[in-house]
Amino acid sequence: MNTLFDKIWDKHVVQIVEDGPTQLYIDRLYCHEVTSPQAFDGMRARGIKCFRPSQIFCMPDHNTPTHDQDKEIQDPVSKNQVDTLAKNTRDFGLTHYGMMDKNNGIIHVVGPEKGLSLPGMTIVCGDSHTSTHGAMGAVAFGIGTSEVEMVMASQCILQQKPKSMRITINGKLGKCVTAKDVALYLMSKLTTSGATGYFVEYAGEVVEHLSMEGRLTLCNLSIEMGARGGFVAPDDTTFEYIKGREYAPKGDDWDKAVSYWKTLRSGDDAVFDKELTFDAADIEPRVTYGTNPGMGIGITESLPQTGDAGFQKALDYMGFKAGEKLLGKKIDYVFLGACTNGRIEDFRAFASIAKGRKKSDDVVAWLVPGSWAVDRQIREEGLDKILNDAGFEIRQPGCSACLAMNDDKVPAGKYCVSTSNRNFEGRQGPGARTILCSPLVAAAAAVTGVITDPREL
Repeated sequence: MNTLFDKIWDKHVVQIVEDGPTQLYIDRLYCHEVTSPQAFDGMRARGIKCFRPSQIFCMPDHNTPTHDQDKEIQDPVSKNQVDTLAKNTRDFGLTHYGMMDKNNGIIHVVGPEKGLSLPGMTIVCGDSHTSTHGAMGAVAFGIGTSEVEMVMASQCILQQKPKSMRITINGKLGKCVTAKDVALYLMSKLTTSGATGYFVEYAGEVVEHLSMEGRLTLCNLSIEMGARGGFVAPDDTTFEYIKGREYAPKGDDWDKAVSYWKTLRSGDDAVFDKELTFDAADIEPRVTYGTNPGMGIGITESLPQTGDAGFQKALDYMGFKAGEKLLGKKIDYVFLGACTNGRIEDFRAFASIAKGRKKSDDVVAWLVPGSWAVDRQIREEGLDKILNDAGFEIRQPGCSACLAMNDDKVPAGKYCVSTSNRNFEGRQGPGARTILCSPLVAAAAAVTGVITDPREL
């Protein structure tokens, strides 16, 4: 019996090249401003149009400022990137959700919330965190700019078929343990290259009980284990999330879609190239201490005493010592947002800790919704009032401090407790020191000014 990955992949095969890659049909291409300009230029140079423009959706997110979006972008590089995307989408007749458009936001947040990412689809974008959309029960992966052009021109891509891996997490998550903690735990166990060459299916009781937001966070971080992508078999949680969304099937089409989606699961006798099983009881709220997302510990644990060749270099960069604890460490910045944790559930979690407390005077906090839709929900639920009363300000949507491509940069030497996906050297700004964590850990640090176990609050 085939795995779910096999089922979706095989359904999209156009042809198999002997001793070569597979020509795979792509249902949805997402484009942002950073990895698309050369693809559009290549299309122009060849004098061709997009093969299926209705399957392509574009929006700026990496370069967008998270304040004064109604005014001209001040940074010339960012302005050029955003303006170029707008021109390219006009020239090629593509759907474009520009800045201040009610549909704008981070592309990996907007796709699922609009019902553009659906079970059984193949989805690509010139961005490694395209794996996020796998939470919908889709085969979703990042591609290079030349491949973006290939999909624009043909709605197909040449790909070697990855191997399959199933990661099963059984049991029940403890207090204040979130999908982000699960992902950080898996990365510490597998390392950042442990899933290289594989497409990961997440399964088990923990995954079945995760909300869609939690699954989106988990799948988002698949790439940080080296995986080609990660996904979750669609179920009632998936169907309830999709129903009624703008691009979701309607009426009879909905019933037909759901009956097909219910077939999208690995058979009981499906054979994976690799199987791993973990116990939820072993996972507590987590933080990273190094310069890759696999360098993490449980929040009450001590740093390792020794590590690989890059271990000491990472500690020197971060200003930490082997064997010490991070609890109580003073921090300077807190960032809530990114395609990892910029959804409504993440703001609810942050607000649950902030409620009735005050932001530490020593902390600069950037709270950035993943989309205008999330921003609207924050206000409808009154979370903005809770956060404002605690001294927090909600910024405008965008990738923000996930990466140093816009105004939200962390200064050199400063510590940022961040809900984003990467803690590489200089990722949040030259010399910035990033500690990855969940929204609950971020909120606890924001109100205390130090790394704090959220279970204590």
